[in-house]
Amino acid sequence: MIHYQLRCDAGHEFDGWFKNSSGFETQAASGFLTCPSCGSVEVSRALMAPAIPRKGAAPIIPGPPQTLSTPQTAGGALPDAVRAALQNLREEVEKNCDYVGADFAEEARRIHYGEAVPRGIYGESSDDDAELLAEDGIAFARIPWVPRNDS
Repeated sequence: MIHYQLRCDAGHEFDGWFKNSSGFETQAASGFLTCPSCGSVEVSRALMAPAIPRKGAAPIIPGPPQTLSTPQTAGGALPDAVRAALQNLREEVEKNCDYVGADFAEEARRIHYGEAVPRGIYGESSDDDAELLAEDGIAFARIPWVPRNDS
């Protein structure tokens, strides 16, 4: 099962659980998903917050999704406080995790199956790779990747 944060065209957000990503796509295209607040059938996936691992568990965090080079809110530019928090998060990830680049999905699987040393990693993953990792029950989080503080 995959959990998605959903948003209607009026900006209302709500949760949904689906067997897989194609289950969401099929239901959305067929108009079977409706906003519980306004009844709109124009529903899409919203940005989701990263999962926070249990104390002592190493995070597995992919790098920037291709479509989120500069995160935006529904109303325009990202608020300064949110941008600062995301910049701090980026600094912590870069300081405490290993960058594995485009090999993120492969390395996450190796860690999950005990074939590599457990550690926090980050890198790039396609939407398809992320969906397969989720279907395999491999814990990871996608986060908006903002420019560094010093850029």
